Amino acid sequence: MPSIAPYDLGEFVERAVFLGDAPAFALADGTVHLPAGGGSVLTAHDGGLLTACLDEYSNRLLTGGEDGRVVAVDAKGAMGEVASIGKKWVSVVAGGPSGAVGFASGRTAYTWTNDGKVLEKQFSRTVEGIAFAPKGLRCAVARYDGASLFFPATDAEPLFLEWKGAHLGVAFSPDGKFLVTTMQENALHGWRIADGKHMRMTGYPSKVKDWSWSAKGKFLATTGAPAAILWPFSGKDGPMGKAPLELGTRGNVMVTSVACHPSEDMLAIGYSDGMILAVRFQDSKEALLRRGGKGPLRTMAWDRRGRLLAFGSEDGEAGVVDIAG
Repeated sequence: MPSIAPYDLGEFVERAVFLGDAPAFALADGTVHLPAGGGSVLTAHDGGLLTACLDEYSNRLLTGGEDGRVVAVDAKGAMGEVASIGKKWVSVVAGGPSGAVGFASGRTAYTWTNDGKVLEKQFSRTVEGIAFAPKGLRCAVARYDGASLFFPATDAEPLFLEWKGAHLGVAFSPDGKFLVTTMQENALHGWRIADGKHMRMTGYPSKVKDWSWSAKGKFLATTGAPAAILWPFSGKDGPMGKAPLELGTRGNVMVTSVACHPSEDMLAIGYSDGMILAVRFQDSKEALLRRGGKGPLRTMAWDRRGRLLAFGSEDGEAGVVDIAG
């Protein structure tokens, strides 16, 4: 039976990650909790944290806040400011190749490079999401009526991928062939980058708020339904013409967080009642990792070995599950 090391953090957990072998939790109040080794609490932002993510390229936690700062916390627990844009709110942040950091405020997307330069790109609509391509310094932003692809270091006009509606989050597939966005409506939209071919992913009863690419990018797991919905991306047309996998169905209990295992075809699924299941792709076999809690699961992350699973909820419950017991 899996064992759980629980933490009561008392505040909305925006992001749970592993920095090396140690868990880290970014909270909405602007603090970062590092419970390992006796525990420490870092104050990353004054006024509140708006966004946080794991920079997989540099193994660090990136955060943005109401104070206009972008902050990084590394695997040693050291915190440092990446950039500051004054009184503007930093609403999205992403890590990129060679230490680059992308972030946005309003209609401006910023790219910080490891030589200390901050490059700006203006858009006609608010930047709602930002992501880096797997190779090369190329960015994508989600915005109203579509997504834009651009190279931060050049003055070339961004390539606009159009689809009507409000696009909120954005991600490249691990092989760089596809771009996918979450939308204000209950849907995902995608494009094949080579030719702009559309990919519609609909049928959700609620908005998709979390997603996770499986090992080698074969599937994109998503929330937004009473089951985890996994779209296949192994072929040249992505999910078009293919039915998604549905894992961990629990009646009317909604899936609120997903985290694909780093090496196996297995998914951790978090629910609105705080339960966590681990489910295999091949046969849908389920294993109970957590019975439930006081609030919906907001975020989950595996360590690099795929043995430990960190989780955080909307009401401040957090912890680390050891699936080996």
